[in-house]
Amino acid sequence: MISKNAAKLVLGGLLAGMISSAHAGETLDRVMKNKVLVEVTDQAYPPFSFIDDKGEVVGFDVDIAREFAKRLGVELKVETPSWEIITAGNWKGRWDICICSMSPTAERAKVLDFVTEYYGAPAVIAVNAANTSITSAKDLTGKKVGVQAGTPYEKYLQKELVDEVPGKAPSKPNFPFGDLTAQPYDTEDFAFQDLGLGDGKRLDAVIAGYMTVSDRVKKSEGKLKIVGEDLYHETIMVASDKGDPEWEAKIKEIFKSMYDDGTLKKISEKWVGRDISAKQ
Repeated sequence: MISKNAAKLVLGGLLAGMISSAHAGETLDRVMKNKVLVEVTDQAYPPFSFIDDKGEVVGFDVDIAREFAKRLGVELKVETPSWEIITAGNWKGRWDICICSMSPTAERAKVLDFVTEYYGAPAVIAVNAANTSITSAKDLTGKKVGVQAGTPYEKYLQKELVDEVPGKAPSKPNFPFGDLTAQPYDTEDFAFQDLGLGDGKRLDAVIAGYMTVSDRVKKSEGKLKIVGEDLYHETIMVASDKGDPEWEAKIKEIFKSMYDDGTLKKISEKWVGRDISAKQ
């Protein structure tokens, strides 16, 4: 005969299994029931995600999210809260997926699951077109450098950036510059606006991703330019709220299909001008 304590343990195990089973696949179940995929992304990060002249959120990440939703057989809804809120995790069903150019960090991994890498992004230096004093990362010493708050670029300027890709040993890029003043901004829009006011007026440089900077340089009417070599290359991954392995398996499955049939490459070339997609 089974003892009372043993019975309690068995019952507890069964209940835990039932609870675990009920939680597993929760996101996928919600998406398929509502027939809507809620994508969360940045509203001012061109060419990956930005608001166009019609007031719609468009870009590289949005196109990928739309294709992802299409392959699930559901509609896409895009929401754009602040970056700090996105990276804080604990979404509690508000959003289903972040195809939002997020790089993994140990801190973020405490509250989010990083599911699969979908592109690699080089970081570069942008300066005012009139600038002649900055030609490489070492020239940032003593300068005032703009950066979007809460991004890996900010950590790079603070010499605290660590590449923390799940399943790989942590690594650091080179930091060839001395002391500088890192000026954080809520969005890159404001940083580049200040940089465009003139060399050294408010900023000496801005650090950001190559694709974003390249797009802004093209639209700056000669006010901005990229200088020096790539600072480092960051891994960009799809993120989701923690604890739903069935949803993560579905994400990996669909991204592999998009890579295998060339869809990721096509979207990349459309928005970036070259293929930056990561093999799945």
